[in-house]
Amino acid sequence: MNKKLLLSVLSLTMAGSLLLAACSSSNESTANPGTSASNSSEAGSAQENNAAQQALTQLQPASDISKLPEQAKKRTDTIIVGLTDPSGAFTPYFQQSGYDGNVSSILYASLVTVDDKGLPVPDLAEKWEVSDDQLTYTYHLRKELKFSDGSPLTADDVAFTWTLLHDKVYDGGSLIPELHIKGGQAYKEGKAESIEGIKVIDPQTISVTLEKPNATALTTLGGEVLSKAYYGKDYAFGELDYIKKLHENPIGTGPYRLEKFLPGQEVRFIANEYYYQGKPKVEHFIYKTTEGDTLQFIETGEQDFGGFSATKENIDKLTGLGFLDLLPYTANNYGYIQFNLEHAPLKDKAVRQALTYGLDRKTIYVDTNQGAAQIANIPASPVSWSYTEEGINTYDYDPEKANQLLEDAGWVKGADGIREKDGQKLSLHFIGSKSKATDVFIAVAKENYAAIGVKLEAEQFADFNAQIAKFESGDFDLVSFSTPILTDPSDGVVAFVNGEVKGYDNPKVKELYEKGLATSDIEERKAIYKELYQVINDDLPYIFTSYKKSLYAFNGRIENLTVSPFRGISANIHNWELK
Repeated sequence: MNKKLLLSVLSLTMAGSLLLAACSSSNESTANPGTSASNSSEAGSAQENNAAQQALTQLQPASDISKLPEQAKKRTDTIIVGLTDPSGAFTPYFQQSGYDGNVSSILYASLVTVDDKGLPVPDLAEKWEVSDDQLTYTYHLRKELKFSDGSPLTADDVAFTWTLLHDKVYDGGSLIPELHIKGGQAYKEGKAESIEGIKVIDPQTISVTLEKPNATALTTLGGEVLSKAYYGKDYAFGELDYIKKLHENPIGTGPYRLEKFLPGQEVRFIANEYYYQGKPKVEHFIYKTTEGDTLQFIETGEQDFGGFSATKENIDKLTGLGFLDLLPYTANNYGYIQFNLEHAPLKDKAVRQALTYGLDRKTIYVDTNQGAAQIANIPASPVSWSYTEEGINTYDYDPEKANQLLEDAGWVKGADGIREKDGQKLSLHFIGSKSKATDVFIAVAKENYAAIGVKLEAEQFADFNAQIAKFESGDFDLVSFSTPILTDPSDGVVAFVNGEVKGYDNPKVKELYEKGLATSDIEERKAIYKELYQVINDDLPYIFTSYKKSLYAFNGRIENLTVSPFRGISANIHNWELK
């Protein structure tokens, strides 16, 4: 599997944010798709859910902080947040999962970050310039920057970081090598000792020149910076295994530094006195990695912060505790069902459209989640500046249209009710994880597809590696995934042009993708992505499923807490306070 796709897939269980713990399954909707209900009761339930969600459109403060559990009251300098157990690879660009990324996002700052609209803003770099031809980027670092060990951060460290990622054996998830820095390929091939396009101008200034424009270059190049003195001390071209030995003792630039990692228990952090925005106000931060019920951890005071699906049931439970602030949140990502486009029946766009019309996505993703989701139809979320509904087919559930499309495509129902064409039955093999959400999908999809003459067979995996192995083998027709947080609109469509979606090759999609990267003008890019989304919406290399509506519940003593749709909790964790 492509490394970037692997990181994407590993991040999909994060309950709406790359930087937050997943919601416990015990707090999910328990609706049974096989149980019928009257139209009036369904309508009443929907109205109640909508009312609850509409009432929670901004931060809802705790109603009675005196109800805070004693265990939480005793913590005066520590905040605890839940997280699925990371692997321990906490060095940026070398992580093994999105959970490792959660940790490193607190340990490292970036040259450039993004605001709540996904637009670039300064971080370690106080300003930058881009040449008129959109090829040369010059970054000006803040003065007196330091790593968490107190050593200075200069342009030499930035140059080292960019160079390291062009090593011939580098196989991590960074997109920097794909920006085509001038001379980058020559370095990778061992034909040059340095990269021609990287120029250190002075200790606070560095420039980099690309071979062609790329609208994501500013933020892609503006990622985390590795200490040359620490991470480059033992570096030799073609040998990067030594980096693994440094994972357990990272030297970063973020608001916190690593104190201790206890696999299966917690990741402990301590405030970084050298952080450029000032030492965080809360001395200790802990990612609790012990598996269990998030709501229970919150109720007992073992945990200060948790993510939940924004159902009326969860809103009522959490509000009822009295001591929690509630914050509504929609991450910049989307869910999807990927087709195996190397299988003959699914190569036909009419069949893919029929399977989308024939799937009751509203029941699966909205109703059974008590309205805590919105149907997706394009590879961008409503949070993104590129999102549009103009000219987009919503593929509302329509079995009659699905049947007609299949008839017109030559798929005829046999004696057993399953459609056939050229001696082949329309039978689909779905693979997914073991979860309540997958159970709902399978139950509804089997019934939906049987009604249009399609047989669905399902296989579920409790072990993630087993599911990925099955996916990589190509022995499937449909598979359910979700993206991690998307920083730029191009992140949501890159899989359709770089070969990650095997069997998909649309020249128009590639043309528009390249066009969208060739300019940095937001209005121009909006127009390009609108056209691109319309093409993909018609082509349907995926069945787009939903955007999740989440809420975060946290100890009412915590002040100044916000969550970025693009950066999660790392965006302002240095400002959190315990009152």
